[in-house]
Amino acid sequence: MPNPINIAPRFEIRKLEPQHLEWAKAIISHSNVFHSPVWAKLYPENQAERFRATFNGATYLVQHQIDSGLSYGVFDTEYQFKRPESAAKGGAMYWEDEWNPSFTGDDILARMDFPLASIALAFDAADPIDMQRVAPLFKALPHFPVFAPFLDARDTRDPAHWEAKGPGEVLKRMGTATRADYMDSGITKSMAHWLMWDAAEKGFRGINIECYHDAVNHIWTRPPPPFKADLVAKVRVNEYEKEENGRTVRPFPHVAQALTKVYVHLR
Repeated sequence: MPNPINIAPRFEIRKLEPQHLEWAKAIISHSNVFHSPVWAKLYPENQAERFRATFNGATYLVQHQIDSGLSYGVFDTEYQFKRPESAAKGGAMYWEDEWNPSFTGDDILARMDFPLASIALAFDAADPIDMQRVAPLFKALPHFPVFAPFLDARDTRDPAHWEAKGPGEVLKRMGTATRADYMDSGITKSMAHWLMWDAAEKGFRGINIECYHDAVNHIWTRPPPPFKADLVAKVRVNEYEKEENGRTVRPFPHVAQALTKVYVHLR
């Protein structure tokens, strides 16, 4: 059955290509540093510098997923460029040439002048991420490698029932972000549902995704029929514990955001 999901007329879903790498890095870095209910609360200081470190550190993670041929973006076909030189290039970014460490999220967003509005990064689980090459991103977001195993520990499934045994079986989603000026437009949900159908058409039997945002969790735990979703793990950031000076502490009592892992059955 062909993909039945339609997106609003002014938008178009396209496969992300190597030339979109820097734009995709900008969107996911801006979304996480300035708007995430996890990272923005954990790291409220020096956000401009953290954005730049995240942008630089995300290169391998984003490139691996674009190279997979399984990552897509929503493009605004009616986008109005802010600068004429951006229009001549088809899109551009300007914060490096004009950098100021006191930049706000809005300052950086104003310098993201391109028609890519939202991204959904993914890769074949049979071709996993080389975690050693993600080290620069871990340096920018140091609790990233802490929370992932914290959530994994709540996943009680038998891996034999869901892990990929070869290529083309399980899709791994690792990067959902919509640009701040397109939030609440409905494109995140449309692209998620479109991606489910696309993966099913390609023969994948399931999708694994970790959600660090309530809206993303809501979308992925409620897929369109005939797909079904399991919430396979859930834990809150303020439940994270570690040993400190001989006692167990919860270092993030102010961050109640739930972290979830979802598996969507495509067949």
